[in-house]
Amino acid sequence: MKYDFDKVLNRWNTRSEKWDGMLEHFGTNDLIPMWEADMEFEVAPALSKAMIERAQQAIYGYTIATDSFYESVVNWQKRRNNWLIEKDWIRTSNGAMPSIVAAIYAFTKPGDKVIVQDPVFYKFEELAVFNGRHVVKDSLIYEDGKYSIDFDSLEKLIDPRVKMLVLCNPQNPIGRVFTKDELLKIGEICLKNDIIILADEIYSDVIFSESKHIPISSLSEELAMNTVTVFGPGKGFNITGLKATLTVISNPKLRAEYDLVAEALETKLKNIFAVIAIEEAYNNCEDWLNEAVKYIEQNRDFMMDYIENNIPGVKMVKPEGTYVGWLDFRSLGLTDKELEHLALEKMKIGFKYGYAFGKCGQGFQRLNFACPKSELLKALQRIENAVKSL
Repeated sequence: MKYDFDKVLNRWNTRSEKWDGMLEHFGTNDLIPMWEADMEFEVAPALSKAMIERAQQAIYGYTIATDSFYESVVNWQKRRNNWLIEKDWIRTSNGAMPSIVAAIYAFTKPGDKVIVQDPVFYKFEELAVFNGRHVVKDSLIYEDGKYSIDFDSLEKLIDPRVKMLVLCNPQNPIGRVFTKDELLKIGEICLKNDIIILADEIYSDVIFSESKHIPISSLSEELAMNTVTVFGPGKGFNITGLKATLTVISNPKLRAEYDLVAEALETKLKNIFAVIAIEEAYNNCEDWLNEAVKYIEQNRDFMMDYIENNIPGVKMVKPEGTYVGWLDFRSLGLTDKELEHLALEKMKIGFKYGYAFGKCGQGFQRLNFACPKSELLKALQRIENAVKSL
């Protein structure tokens, strides 16, 4: 490989939430932190170089996104996902959650219902409920180590108060990359019932070789006009701390409604380093991304094999994208509190606890495997030893 993903970095005292925030979050700082979803890899050299060069200009005033910025986004989606978007459809924001809040405000009212498909990133429910919306949970079916959508169940949840469905694709924390047929069926149900689709595609740059990311908005004109898509280079290029996010809305009516709320909430991206990073990543760092994803996929396969062969009683849902592993500890017969105690006291690993992702996450733990293989092995050995000690 051209880039060294085996390099073990020292991230202590770098203001890293994953590392320096460990004590506050877990009550101890002697864990292998695998909870927060950023990579343990240095960014692409070209990206780092562009940031340093801008920093050396020594003035950091208000900034704008130029035509070349928008061209980089348009070209990226065309090249990677065969999704043809236009400059006027693109909105910038200072993070995925501000974009999602703006969409919830713009397209639903207090008392309306929002469907989420759990287990899923917990912030969707928190943000909807905090803003006076009711969350309806469409629980995915977990059978034979894989999650799927129960479309009959989904349709039964729909009534006139349902105004939005949040589609997380790839799905965090389970790593599902939904197929074209699944996306078309979701789209058909939403179009039939006048439900806006809010597509969180934040992990769409981290897709493994057997899968393909398909933006749901790319499948038809009707779906494009009914979908708000949120994505960005944060996860794929390891720049989550820059809060660099993009939102695409092709429907001019929806776009105007979104703009009113986004303006009121001041979500527009004004961080000069984030603006530069997006353009540089999309224009000049694709080879780094391709190698990073290949390395992460090798980690996934190594982790699957290790758990199957060495850790009886634990299973891993095979992710098709993202870099988080969803580990099933339910056969150990532990409560969530007992499992949490095992993780902290015996495994010495900082997980993202499964119950945070909803009732369907009880008995599971989420682990970030975007790290050097040596660190992943160390974590797996700790899990093995702790489980075998029970």
